[in-house]
Amino acid sequence: MKKIIVSLLFTASILTATAQDASVEQSTFGIQTGLFGIWGHNESKLTNSIALRSELGLDAAIFSENFSGSRGFVLVPAITVEPRWYYNLNKRVSKSRRIDGNSGNFIAIKTTYHPDLVIGSVADNLNFISDISIIPTWGIRRNVGKHFSYETGIGLGYVHFIKEKNVYLKYNNGLALNLHLRIGYRF
Repeated sequence: MKKIIVSLLFTASILTATAQDASVEQSTFGIQTGLFGIWGHNESKLTNSIALRSELGLDAAIFSENFSGSRGFVLVPAITVEPRWYYNLNKRVSKSRRIDGNSGNFIAIKTTYHPDLVIGSVADNLNFISDISIIPTWGIRRNVGKHFSYETGIGLGYVHFIKEKNVYLKYNNGLALNLHLRIGYRF
């Protein structure tokens, strides 16, 4: 009986040592930029494989009155909350690949709010309409060196335009595309 107990304890200790779960970082801060804006972000650990990303930034936008009217470039504030599931951390560790800075593949639900604020100049007769979008997204993040990273993602979801009082505009809620390629610096 003593040999069986010792064998079970030995087996359990080996399984415990080899089955340790890889984990996202407790908290990580950084900035990112891409073709369409600049953002500051924080990711906080919820579980070993799920992190909650919060992001403040400026999304770039191009506007036009109509096909022959004035055109312009503006920056629009963006507030994003995004739970991310990093689904391949254990596989990356088993292949001796990096997971620091939450480097891995992820599936996320990106929820972004654009308030009715515009940084830039627009004509008085133009009106920016605030919106909220919810976009399931697949992406990857990889680190280069200790502080630099790159990230890409793609997703298709829903956008809802928030109507203003006393304004009659014809616009539709509908599909939203999240296609991003960013480089970043992690503090």
